[in-house]
Amino acid sequence: MSELPICEKSQWATARICEFLEAQKIPIRLCCKRADGYPLICSMWYAFDGKHLWCAVNENALLRKLLAQDNKVAFEVAPNEMPYRGVRGHGDAELVRADAADVLVRLLQRYEIDENSHLSKWLLGRKDREYAIKITPKFLTAWDYAQRMSG
Repeated sequence: MSELPICEKSQWATARICEFLEAQKIPIRLCCKRADGYPLICSMWYAFDGKHLWCAVNENALLRKLLAQDNKVAFEVAPNEMPYRGVRGHGDAELVRADAADVLVRLLQRYEIDENSHLSKWLLGRKDREYAIKITPKFLTAWDYAQRMSG
């Protein structure tokens, strides 16, 4: 397990954060800055490799265009159900064309999308127009309201 930039006030240590990010099959909420200065928040499939968060984006997507201009992102992985808990942070996003097809296949498998489904075939049919988003966290923290919400 690599050293991650965990905030000292985080309710979870590195091992628990890694476990959580690997176990969750919910979208990551990814935020970047739009040209007008307002934030853009996108819910996306993600994978975590112990050091980086990975997503995939089409070359024509607004998100890809914005990340090409400013690679600073914020993110959150948190289920909507009680008890509320999750991981959030910020970091740098790198657009990687070479790894895009592999990342897309990994995401389809991770989110259990049938390889014969219309969605899978449609996404893989345009894999040559995808970019991988490699997010290197610069700050991570976790919160967990389970104890205060119990009983």
